Amino acid sequence: MQAGKIYSFDAAGLDLKVRDMVIVETNRGMELGKVTIGMKEVTPAENAEPFKPVIRIATSEDVAQAKFQKDRTKKALTKSKELIQSLNLPMKVIYLQYNLDGSHLIIFFYSEKRVDFRELVRKLSHELRTHVELRQVGARDEAKLIGGVGKCGCQLCCVSFLNEFMPVSIKMAKEQDIALNPMKTSGLCGRLLCCLSYEYEQYHSMKGKLPEMGQELLTKMGKGKIVGRNVIKESLMVELETGMTIEVPNAEATIVNARKP
Repeated sequence: MQAGKIYSFDAAGLDLKVRDMVIVETNRGMELGKVTIGMKEVTPAENAEPFKPVIRIATSEDVAQAKFQKDRTKKALTKSKELIQSLNLPMKVIYLQYNLDGSHLIIFFYSEKRVDFRELVRKLSHELRTHVELRQVGARDEAKLIGGVGKCGCQLCCVSFLNEFMPVSIKMAKEQDIALNPMKTSGLCGRLLCCLSYEYEQYHSMKGKLPEMGQELLTKMGKGKIVGRNVIKESLMVELETGMTIEVPNAEATIVNARKP
């Protein structure tokens, strides 16, 4: 099941457990949801606005209705593509989603520029006889909606467990000594890998404990200078005055003098 955004609701006296399927009311009408976090008491300070209540625990009929609406999106997808082509709009439909009773349809699409889709909405609403809402998404959202396998061989993080995208910068790759090659630092979406942020803080903290590159050290085998660092092992690659390069645990190295500017 795709990892979606987590919303908070009032249990309304229901004995709800993680993985229970429930019916809730959203801005799009009634929808089927899944409990992912157990119930807890929330103080007024934590909850500025009252939560909407859970309507009820979902029945087998509700689950069947949700599946029926999901199957309906196939027809809606075909019709959407036909109209987009006839209107010559520069957009690509990514994902469609009906609410539980089929009265509201959201169409997620990707486009490199802004699109005037008012005519498309009017025609789709008439053809499908439902309220249609179009949402333009970015490259990362497209990957999350479509899914796929990452460079690591596992399902994309944004699909399996990430509920929201975190800021990722090239600085994170540099801090982890990752080669700045787009083929290695980019995901299926073409943007920087989300996983670059996972170990950034650890690398940043551990690097702060290691001496800088080029500093001179005194080792058991003589004097040398740092030519490399293994952050995870907390060790240093030291080039001795003899030309030999050795690996030295940071704890066993003694700095001779600070690195010259």
